[in-house]
Amino acid sequence: MFDIIVKVPKEMEKIAASYIEDLLREHGIDCKIIVNTDRWLGIVFISNLGDRKFEAAELIKKNIPEASHVLVVYKIVPARLEDICNAVREVALQVLRPGETFAIRTNRRGKHDFTSVDVNVLAGKAVQEATGAEVDLECPSKAIYVEIFDDIAAICVVPGEEEYRKLSPGKPLPLPILRKMVIVQMPYTGPLEACRKMGERIGRAVQTFEIGELYVAHYRPVNARELVSFLEGVLEGIESRYSIQKRCYGRPVHKVPVQVYDLFQYVREHRDEPIIVTDPKGEYIMHVKDKLAEIFQKHDKVHILVGAREGIPVGIFRFATLVIDLIPQITISTDYAITSTVIGLISALEETGILEKYVTRYMKKRGAKNTS
Repeated sequence: MFDIIVKVPKEMEKIAASYIEDLLREHGIDCKIIVNTDRWLGIVFISNLGDRKFEAAELIKKNIPEASHVLVVYKIVPARLEDICNAVREVALQVLRPGETFAIRTNRRGKHDFTSVDVNVLAGKAVQEATGAEVDLECPSKAIYVEIFDDIAAICVVPGEEEYRKLSPGKPLPLPILRKMVIVQMPYTGPLEACRKMGERIGRAVQTFEIGELYVAHYRPVNARELVSFLEGVLEGIESRYSIQKRCYGRPVHKVPVQVYDLFQYVREHRDEPIIVTDPKGEYIMHVKDKLAEIFQKHDKVHILVGAREGIPVGIFRFATLVIDLIPQITISTDYAITSTVIGLISALEETGILEKYVTRYMKKRGAKNTS
């Protein structure tokens, strides 16, 4: 049938196929390439490779950037649940070494009397019974792909290190730190359309990071229409980003609450809690990373003050736990201030190692879940 399945971006099938054919012929590998965009978008099939299919796969990975995934086919069977489970078991016995973990990834195209989840569960059970290997859905040693095209199923294997993941071992887990952050943002004033647009950008920024809370705070009278326009933009930005996160994330999403307050009154009320002011007059963030780590370790809330068009009033500096400069000699524009601040804080905290405890906690939870 076919020896390799190459997944490419949609509408790039014929271009990728042409490059692949030229590449393989250049290396003396005869092949047959099939592209059927009427049926299988984003798929290039390669057949007639014989015992050179692994060599061909490596050549494609190294030379064809259009290839998103290069899957070597180990076995092809009828797209029936029992046949698929038996084939996956046979392939697993070939490729899994003692102590390795695995995951089943199923992509089903066409109509069947079973679901992709059915395949994952039953094939996974068959592999466990045959090999004794543990399931690891996030960082497996080997990922066994079941690619179903109508009435046939191709069983493929991908080394775990070749899978791209949003969360892999060693990456920091910043969400617990982000929840501690309370951003206090001065409102952007001026033309109404500019106020609204700036509000949208700020709203999307705070919701992107799912920070604990957002306060919009100024210290003198603000034109009501300008403030309303800015706040409408903030709420719209939060809502638009939140709706995407809810749809795409495989976890609960925190929707950032918004409050309006007077800036000086806010500082008075929270003067016994950690307050961080962002300003070019402050200390370089990487020079105070240990102080930042101590603050975030000891407190459940950290108040971070951000200016807009003008900086935070200097008198507030005396009440701040820290005044930090994100990038010396650079004044960051209002629409990038929150994003730059949050990324700068997380980067500085990661260097101190305090995020490791959250990684350890998460890995313990994940290990318990995988063995249950």
